[in-house]
Order: sequence, then C-alpha cells, then structure tokens
Amino acid sequence: MSGGSGGGSSAPGRFADYFVICGLDTETGLEPDELSALCQYIQASKTRDGASRFISSATEGENFEQTPLRRTFKSKVLARYPENVEWNPFDQDAVGMLCMPKGLAFKTQADSREPQFHSFIITREDGSRTFGFSLTFFEEVTSKQICSAMQTLYHMHNAEYDILHTPPTNDKDSCSSTGDCNGTSVSKLQRFNSYDISRDTLYVSKCICLITPMSFMKACKKVLEQLHQAVTSPQPPPLPLESYIYNILYEVPLPPAGRSLKFSGVYGPIICQRPSTSELPLFDFPVKEVFELLGVENVVQLFTCALLEFQILLYSQHYQRLMTVAETITALMFPFQWQHVYVPILPASLLHFLDAPVPYLMGLHSNGLDDRSKLELPQEANLCFVDVDNHFIELPEDLPQFPNKLEFIQEISEILMAFGIPPEGNLHCSESASKMKSLRACDLVSDKRNGNIAGSPLNSYELLKENETIARLQALVKRTGVSLEKLEVREETSSKKDLKIQCDEEEFKIYQLNIQIREVFANRFTQMFADYEVFVIQPSQDKESWFTNREQMQNFDKASFLSDQPEPYLPFLSRFLETQMFASFIDNKIMCHDEDDKDPILRVFDSRVDKIRLLNVRTPTLRTSMYQKCTTIDEAEKSIELRLAKIDHTAVHPHLLDMKIGQGKYELGFFPKLQSDVLSTGPASNKWTKRNAPAQWRRKDRQKQHTEHLRLDNDQREKYIQEARNLGSTIRQPKLSNLSPSVIAQTNWKFVEGLLKECRNKTKRMLVEKMGREAVELGHGEVNITGVEENTLIASLCDLLERIWSHGLQVKQDRSCTAFVLEDRASVYSASTQIWAFQTTRRPTLHKGKSALWSHLLHYLENRQRKTTSGSFSTSGILLDSERRKSDTSPAMSPLRISLIQDMRHIQNISEIKTDVGKARAWVRLSMEKKLLSRHLKQLLSDHELTKKLYKRYAFLRCDDEKEQFLYHLLSFNAVDYFCFTNVFTTILIPYHILIVPSKKLGGSMFTANPWICISGELGETAVLQIPRNVLEMTFECQNLGKLTTVQIGHDNSGLYAKWLVEYVMVRNEITGHTYKFPCGRWLGKGMDDGSLERILVGELLTSHTEADERQCRTPPLQQSPSMIRRFVTISPNNKPKLNTGQIQEAIGEAVNGIVKHFHKPEKERGSLTLLLCGESGLVSALEQVFQHGFKSPRLFKNVFIWDFLEKAQTYYETLEQNEMVPEENWQTRARNFCRFITAINNTPRNIGKDGKFQMLVCLGARDHLLHHWIALLADCPITAQMYEDIALIKDHTLVNSLIRVLQTLQEFNITLEASLVKGIDI
Repeated sequence: MSGGSGGGSSAPGRFADYFVICGLDTETGLEPDELSALCQYIQASKTRDGASRFISSATEGENFEQTPLRRTFKSKVLARYPENVEWNPFDQDAVGMLCMPKGLAFKTQADSREPQFHSFIITREDGSRTFGFSLTFFEEVTSKQICSAMQTLYHMHNAEYDILHTPPTNDKDSCSSTGDCNGTSVSKLQRFNSYDISRDTLYVSKCICLITPMSFMKACKKVLEQLHQAVTSPQPPPLPLESYIYNILYEVPLPPAGRSLKFSGVYGPIICQRPSTSELPLFDFPVKEVFELLGVENVVQLFTCALLEFQILLYSQHYQRLMTVAETITALMFPFQWQHVYVPILPASLLHFLDAPVPYLMGLHSNGLDDRSKLELPQEANLCFVDVDNHFIELPEDLPQFPNKLEFIQEISEILMAFGIPPEGNLHCSESASKMKSLRACDLVSDKRNGNIAGSPLNSYELLKENETIARLQALVKRTGVSLEKLEVREETSSKKDLKIQCDEEEFKIYQLNIQIREVFANRFTQMFADYEVFVIQPSQDKESWFTNREQMQNFDKASFLSDQPEPYLPFLSRFLETQMFASFIDNKIMCHDEDDKDPILRVFDSRVDKIRLLNVRTPTLRTSMYQKCTTIDEAEKSIELRLAKIDHTAVHPHLLDMKIGQGKYELGFFPKLQSDVLSTGPASNKWTKRNAPAQWRRKDRQKQHTEHLRLDNDQREKYIQEARNLGSTIRQPKLSNLSPSVIAQTNWKFVEGLLKECRNKTKRMLVEKMGREAVELGHGEVNITGVEENTLIASLCDLLERIWSHGLQVKQDRSCTAFVLEDRASVYSASTQIWAFQTTRRPTLHKGKSALWSHLLHYLENRQRKTTSGSFSTSGILLDSERRKSDTSPAMSPLRISLIQDMRHIQNISEIKTDVGKARAWVRLSMEKKLLSRHLKQLLSDHELTKKLYKRYAFLRCDDEKEQFLYHLLSFNAVDYFCFTNVFTTILIPYHILIVPSKKLGGSMFTANPWICISGELGETAVLQIPRNVLEMTFECQNLGKLTTVQIGHDNSGLYAKWLVEYVMVRNEITGHTYKFPCGRWLGKGMDDGSLERILVGELLTSHTEADERQCRTPPLQQSPSMIRRFVTISPNNKPKLNTGQIQEAIGEAVNGIVKHFHKPEKERGSLTLLLCGESGLVSALEQVFQHGFKSPRLFKNVFIWDFLEKAQTYYETLEQNEMVPEENWQTRARNFCRFITAINNTPRNIGKDGKFQMLVCLGARDHLLHHWIALLADCPITAQMYEDIALIKDHTLVNSLIRVLQTLQEFNITLEASLVKGIDI
C-alpha cells in the first residue's frame, strides 16, 4: 500500500483537492482535549512516585496537573476551500486530528516558535489514500477573552498546586518540567511555566494544510512555506494570497505519468515530476534522512520486520520523521504492499490502538524526555520498536536474516558513501540537543545492537576507505568466500554537463539517491522471485467460484518454490511466503488476465522479471545464492534527469481574481481570513486542460491514476479486493472520527472475530500440511511440507497466541503505585456489548516481561503456590492421567503426571532459553508435542479471577464463546504427531527413565551378571550405562537424543547364572513424555539361543489406547525389532509361518522401497534409517527370509543359524584361493571382500551372537553397496547345494537375478549407519 495513492473515479486530475486552515476557534474559546488529556494523565500518573516523577514536557504534556500553557486544547478546522469535492469527500475529524495531532499549543514570547512542517496520510475504508501536508506556526492571540481565560487557569492551577504540594522540609527529589527543583516556593514554578497577562504576550499554534490526491511532498512543502513567508515578511506579496491558493486548487493539474510540471509559488517556481508507468511508483520522501537517522544495518532489520508483518512502532519527537520512515519502509517493499493497519502518525486520542492484536505500522510521538523504559506497551513479544531520534531499534526474537544481507548492506553502503552519507547513520542530523546530552558515548560503543555510530559526517573518499562498517562487512563477506577487496564507491553518473536541470542541485541529489536506493531494494525481489510465475497455482474453475472458495485455495506452490531456493534463504523465505502481503500479491497476479488488466505495480515488476530471465538465460529451477548487483540504476536516473531538464507542462500563473475592493488585505504576522466566495468554486472551464494536453491523454491518465491507486477495474474486482483485504485482517485502519465508546467497542469486537478467524485458518493450514505429509508416508499423494515450513507454521502460531494474549491486556503498572487509586474515569458503554473502558484503576504489577502469555503463566504459577501454601488447594491441577499413558497390561512404568506447572518448570530449567518470549514459545512447542496445548490453555483460563485481573472486559480471553471455539480449534492438533520441541531444542539436558522387563517364567531373579545398556537416538547416543544388579528401573540425564532409535543391552557374563531372558525395554523422555518400547524376547548368555551376550533392539514409539481410539489417521507406526520366534530355525519349524517365494520377494521389494523413499525426502525430514534396515519389516529381516527359505532341517536338538552357512561359504572360498582355483578376477574380488567382512565381524570384541553378526553383515553390505555381489556369489556356491533343498529361493536363478536387480537400486544412495550397528568393526 505504499507510494502515492488516492483519488476517486471522477477526479479531474487537480494537483490539490483542499486548502485547510486549523487553529483556535475564538467563538468556542478554550476546550480541553479530554481524550488526549486522559491518556496523558494516566501516562504521567504512572511515574508519579519519587525521583522518577516527570511533569511532561512542553511538547507532550496534556495532563490535568500540567501548567495551563502545557495542556492540550482542542483545535478546530477553521476554514476549508472548496467546501467539498465529490471525488474526495472532506473528512473533518481526520484532517483536524492529523493536522495538529496534539491539539493547540500555547507559548509566550520566551519560547521558541519555529514553524514545523509535517505530512500525513488519510486511509479510507477501501484502502485508498489521500495525502495531507501541513505547516504549523504561531500567531499572537488577540482575543482578550482567551488571554484572561489563560490567566484564570493559572490562578486556579497555582492554588491547587499549593494544596497538593505542601512538601516536607527537605524535598529535593521532585522536579518541574524544565528540570529545576520545585523546592517549596510556587514562585519558582511560575517563573518557568507561567503566564502573566500584564507582562507576557500569548501565542497559539495555527496550521495551513493542503490535501492532495498524490504525494508530492517537496512541492507541497514549498507551497506552504512560501504562503507562510508571505504573511511574515514586511513586504506584502505581489498578489493577494487568494490568487495563489486559487491557482493551486483549480489551475495546477496533476502531472501526467512520465511528465514533469512547473507552477508558480508566491516567490518562485515549483517543480514536480511523476514517474512513468514503467518506472517505480511515485515516492517523494528523502530516503537519505532515514539512513542518516538509523544507519544501514538498522534500516535492513526494520525492513525485514516489515516484510514479515511484525508489529512496528516508530517513536520520534518529529511528526515528519515518523512519516518519512514509515513511507520509506513501505515504498522499499516494491512490488509488495503493506496490508495491515498503517498509521504513521497516531494522534494522542488514539493511543488505545496500540492494543490492536494485528500487525501494524504506527508512529508514536515522543516528548523527547521519556526513554524507552518509560513507554508501556500492551504487547512486545512480536514488536519491532524503533526510536528514530536515538538511532536505536529493538527487534523481535527469532528474526531471520534477509537473504544475502551482508552483500546487500555492502551495495547500499557504496551508494550512500558516494553521496557522503556514512553507512552507520549520522547522529548529528538530529536537531535535538537534549538527546545528545543524555546519550553517553560509552553506552553506544557497548551497544551491540546498533553497530557503532559515526562520530562525524564523513567527507572524503580516504575516510570512507577506513570506514568501520565497511571493514567489518568485508571481513564477514570474505569469510563466506567472496572477495570485496576493491570497494566500489559509485561515481555519480553526471550528465549534467549537457543537461540543464531545472531544480536546485540539492533537490536533484535527493532524487538521485532516492532512485538508486529504491532500485537496489527492488532488484533484490526481482532476483529472489525471478521464477515466481512458474509456481503460481492458477485456479481450475472460473474466477467467480475460485473467489468464493478463496480461503480454502492454495494460490502458490510454496514447497516446490522453497525446494529450489539456496539453503540460507529458507528461514526468511518460508516465513515471508506466509504473509498477507505475499498472498495479496499472488492473488493480484491470478486476477489479472492480460497486460491491460494488470495492476500497474505488477506490470512493472513482471517486465523487470522478464528482463532478468532474458539476461540470465538459466534454467528457471536452478537457484543460486550468487549475489547479483543492481543494473537498472543508470536507466532509472536518466528518466528523472530528462524530466527535470525539459519541463513538459507549465501551469497557468496566479492572477488577480474578481475580488471586491479592500478584500485581500492582511496584517503582518497573521494568516488572513480568506475570501470564501472566490475560493469556493473553480473556473467554469479549465483553461490549462485545453492548453496543455489533448483530451485523450487526460481521460487515459484519469483512468490510469484511478486504477493505480485503487487497483480496481470492475465491480467483480472491486468486490474481490475488498474481500481479499478482509481475509487477512478484519480491520485495516482505525476510523479517525467518532470515538464514542460504542464505536470503540465495535472495533474491538471486530478484532476478536478476526483473531478467531485467523486461529481457525492457521490450525486448518497446519493440519492440512501435516496430514498431507502423513498421507504421503502412507503412500498417498505427494510430499509438500518441509521441516523449515513446519517450523515457520509453528512460529506463526506462537505469534498468534502472543497477539491473543496481548489483546485487552492491562498494561504493566508500577508496584509502588498500588496504594494510589484513581476513580474510574471510564467511558463505560455496556457489559453486554464488549465495552471499552479506560480502566485507570491502579493495580500491582500486572504484566511481567515482554511475553503476555508467559506473564499469564507466571501469575498462574504464583496463584497456585499461594493456594498451596495456604492449604486451600487440592491437587486437582495435577492430573494423574493413567488412562492416557496406559499402553500395556504387562509391567509398565508408573504413568507420567500431566501438569501445566510441571511443564512450565521444565522450561524454566532450560538455561539456554534466556527471554520470556523464548520461554513462552518453548512452552507452546512442548505442549504441542505432548498434545496438551488446548488442555493446558483451558486450565490456565479456568482461573477466572486471574483472567479478570489481567484483562480488560473487551479482551479476547474474556469473550467466552470465542475462547471456547479457539480452544476447540487447538484441540485438533492432537490428531497429528509433532516433534517441534525435541527437534528444536537439540542441546538441552533431558532426563530419561528406563524400565527393563525380564521374562517372568524363566527366573530372572537368579541372574548373577552385571547388565549394561546404551541408548541411541537421531541426535546422538549415550555412553554405556552400568545397571546396578537386580535394579530394573532407573532414571538418568543426558543431552537430547532426539527420537530414539535403538537400545544396545548386554551383560558381562559373570557369576554362576549368567543367562538373561529379556522381554522388552522401555525408555521414556521425562519432559515430552514420549515412551519407546524395544521388544527383545531373546536370551542373553553363552550357550543359550545364538550365544549372544548383547543385542541391538529397535524401538517403536508407543501411543496410548485412548489416543489410538480417538483417531484413525496417524503417522505410520515406527517399526520394532524382530521377535525371537522368527530368528532361528528350530527343531519345530511349525513355530513359524513359512513364507512362499512370492511373499519373500514382496518383503524384499517393500524393504528396499522404504530405503529409496527415505532418501527422496528432504534431508531434515528423514526419519531413522536404522528402522528401515533392522526393523520388523526391514532389509535384514527380508534377507533373513531369503536365506531361511528351503534351509535343510538340522538334526535333533541342534539349532543351525544362517551365520553357520555363511562361515562355511567363507571357508570354501578361502580354500579355493589357496589352491588357486579362482575362475575370474571380478569373481575373485567379490569372494575376497566377502571373506574379509565375515572375518572382521567374527573378530569383533563384541559378544553379539550369530544373528547379531548376520545383521551387521547386511548393514555393512548395504553401506558399501556389496549385497547384490554377495547374493550372486552365494547362489553359485557348492555349500548352498549341500545346505539347501532344491526348492530354495537361493537355488532359483530367475528369482536370484530379480533379487539382485532390486538390491542394485540401493547403489545410488549414500547409506550412513548408526554407530550402534557397527561398533567394534573397522572396515
């Protein structure tokens, strides 16, 4: 929504719509500005106590305790010309509020009275904009009544002051607004802040203002300054002021696109130019000022926050600075547009809008005295706070880096340096001396967030080469392998020698710098989204039905787009693709059928993208993170230069109007009362239109301007745009007019509905993504979610929860103020319709830290502890949910209790998380992983007393129906498995609880050896843990292992009875509650089973019965280790179902297929390969079936294992080689390899038994791509003929060949084995 926009359908293309005068209405006298005063009163009374007490300064003070000169009085729109224009109806409230956002100011001759210029924006409900430019100056008050009213107010104030402040004898603490101590005498106060009618001259602020359809800031500033100069200079202007105002209102046209225009001010010509339809949109604010105020690093960070739609609050004493920063940031977003609340200047009476639980970009006026710590905001978790005057920016946590940030900053710095602007910014460009006093240099140096600040403006190239930021950047960039030895400082492409520019040098430089910086920013998006069209999902149905189902439709293939991006871009891009501005951009693309229909911004962007693709001629899908510098600067500069060298249009000169004799006179120093009869209507025919432009040009320009601003072509489009806007946020702009409680209540109600809708959409989106992935694992559809994307979705859910918890929050208060209670000066509406009340009752500290959610949890914890200590609290908060955790009737672990407070304590114990926002996010992730988010939040909100204390009546959390629906939406997350805590906090210490269950039947109690266990997971493995004898349950702590994969269990074979039959092992993560079962069902002991003293068990994650019943669809269960029955050929072959060759082939196919699929997933998404190799239907198990098929029955009471067969084959090949009877070289290599592996496994110091050895051989063969060779080798081995029946699979050449082909598909994958599988083997 940046750039110049506004204008209605029948706008005749005039430069300005209204000329407005605001100020003191002497008829109504002094009216206090109550709303604004009340806000200030609350603000000031918060800091009443002790030394922290400030009486607000001149620019801000509006509380009832202020000296009358410092109070706020209502300003009025005194006159406007013309009365109304149909294409832009006059909004009296908004104009009055924004021309003088702080109301009227009074001063005496002792104060400085410099005129101040600022611009503002009025955004209409449909998103279109009107621009205002106002110049505020001071005029002497001539009305005797006003002067004596001011004197009376002073008498009252002093009398009141005496009563309130009869201080103790040595009160040195409290200070007046000028910083001098009050002491005991009122006369001191009067000397600084008083007004004496006999001695002082009283001045009051007045403002003249232009309202225009487009933002020609420089031109409007000149017009107003020259008008003001005319009334303050001793010589009267050449013509009456009416002539100049009439001229600008009715005779100066808007310059057409791509043209320049010259018109006359009171004292000199004024020039403005408008970019053509193929250039970047109109933008007329000085970018230079933003970089001087903030520095490059901060600007790029702020820009990143805006792109990711964080809440942004700008803070400055200067209205124009707020406007310049806001407009610059939104203009640099081209081709994207800010889609949310946008109020660059927030009037004092609208401060409650900071409570809005939606993304916003707002500007707040500071009084220059209070620092950041005095400012109390309802929500700070997702807030980017920018103290413009102090070169300071406070960023939200987890802010991803803008792609290629270092090279990007480098490129911007080169441009700034060519214009003599230090990249760190330049503090001296701020006029406020008071601030420089308060800033200590050492603070700045130690402040890592700001970067160092340049001591003085840099002026020579030599100095630039020494520049610290650049040096730092070069060092960083060098580390990334890019050389920037040769620092280019752009030479200005100066063709001014042959072109005579019509505007002054300084102005031209501003134009040049603006376009260069904007081109560099635009180029980043052109490079980043060069292929975006490929990924736009065009609707299959007609536009109308697409539009009706817009919410359900995906309009962009995010997963495919992200998979093409360089890895470092992903954290930023995955979040950016989720924003409203990106969605609207793509919607716009879908809605535009052809070139003529296209939104102008989109047209410019698409043409640039096309150029890049022509130049680069690269495969659209192959992305590179190579930084490509901007190449369009010279061309863009040239266009501006040409327009400024040759002026296309000159407007009619101001001329004498048909005025009565004696009209048009004025008094020095006073802006005159203008003659409304001559200014209320324009000329009957517009002469300039005939003289300056053909009618066709005029008509086309009008249409163009209209679509350019409103982006609407026809009814359907208009309806669509409105709807699309409503999708993202229910409220785009605060209505600057009627602020009755009912209107405010309605606004809040919209916020509540908006939050609920957003919650519904977000949970649905997350579930669809997650279910989509699970459907893929079950063999349906295509995969479409990456780890990055899942993380992004969860992060945005955390942001939403923070916004919900911040809505209607009682802003934190000072503990020392508890005693001070103020009557509720609340404008109470009615409890039934969500009231807005200024609840100014003082309470203890309500809000702790920056996270509203964590603050609420801490209060809950305190309450519980208080109730527990007072004994009034039963254990109902801690639920023993045996139902939920019960998963087996056999011996099981005692259930883990479900406790909100316990989960909080887990988070508090994680030393890596330092901030409240971080803790809140970790708690949300943990609750989601445990499937307790909805339940925990329900419990938190069940403390109604606490919620009442913390939240105002209109807050989302106090709207019962909405709250219920919200918790219901969150409940749907229980349908899927998230590992969003385990996978993110990878370095934390986690307690694990182990339970070993030996066989009851075969005397586990007699066991005499010393057992040990070792646990492995996706993130690491433990050391060998010795288990005390006869202890079957223990807890230990180690670094997060991730999802658990295998357990190695064994013993040292000591004592008389060293035989142990283990049924299974269970391991539980005591923080997340995830419980894994590792089935064994086999002996560990010499002479038992296969003689193994240790086994590797593969685990499965257990789900509770209650959950399993609740849902049919879930992630495929992880596989478990094969049970004992299947492991060896026993004397009774009936124990085991015999598989036929078809089933065995199928099992091999599925096992191999599982491994292939594993490698086709994005790396971060792959599960455990161990499960696919050694699990229930893994590769080892399938190959075991192959070798057991047709195996000859052994003689009575003797078990024969596959390993016995393999050892015989090894002996055969070794003998063969000794006798040198080897058929061919290739065959020889295979045989040697096979023998080498068998020998190595037999020589391992581990006691893994014959089946363990077979498993190790298969794993190593898969790793080294040798399995298919070995199968071929064994099929031809004479030992096979001896040990297998004729019907055996291994003897069937056709089947063996197909088996070899299947195994060959594993050759292309790089298989890495978990350490537990190959311990003790060095091959």
